[in-house]
Amino acid sequence: MNRLSMVVFSAAVIFLSMAMPCFASDSVKIGVVDFQRILGESSPGKLAKTEINKKGKEMEDALKTKGNEIEELKKKLEREALVMSNEKQEEKKRAIRIMVNDFKTMKNNFMREFKGIEARLVNKIKKNVLILSQEFGKNGGYTLILEKNEAGAMYVPKAIDITDALIEAYNNSAVESKPE
Repeated sequence: MNRLSMVVFSAAVIFLSMAMPCFASDSVKIGVVDFQRILGESSPGKLAKTEINKKGKEMEDALKTKGNEIEELKKKLEREALVMSNEKQEEKKRAIRIMVNDFKTMKNNFMREFKGIEARLVNKIKKNVLILSQEFGKNGGYTLILEKNEAGAMYVPKAIDITDALIEAYNNSAVESKPE
């Protein structure tokens, strides 16, 4: 009899431990947010993208201008090489090498500056979305809100994806905080 009661007790414990999550699931509310969609679809995200693209275009134009100058000097050197002294040719080649090095330095500085601007704008949006998500979670009674890509989610049902609602709230908060 002792053995039978032990088996029944073990079966009851296993059954209850499996059934417990079902009883508790009514009080757990989980939300998932896709930050990349917020970046692409929200008003502040679109403004940041526009600013990043504008700065990138300015940098690209400056590099293109500098590159064209170097190409023109190379072509000029080729045309005039036959009538120039060796000393003058070496002087022009040296000037071109210096300009090429300046071009590379300029390109590296632009890349660093561009990445800094991009990081600054994206981090500002991340910070705002984090604050908004916390408020949204508290007001909506969420137990947990995850970022879809950071959490490594392979599948998320549309029912728990709150990205659209967060984009709407973010757009509204951006409009309200805009100075007139």
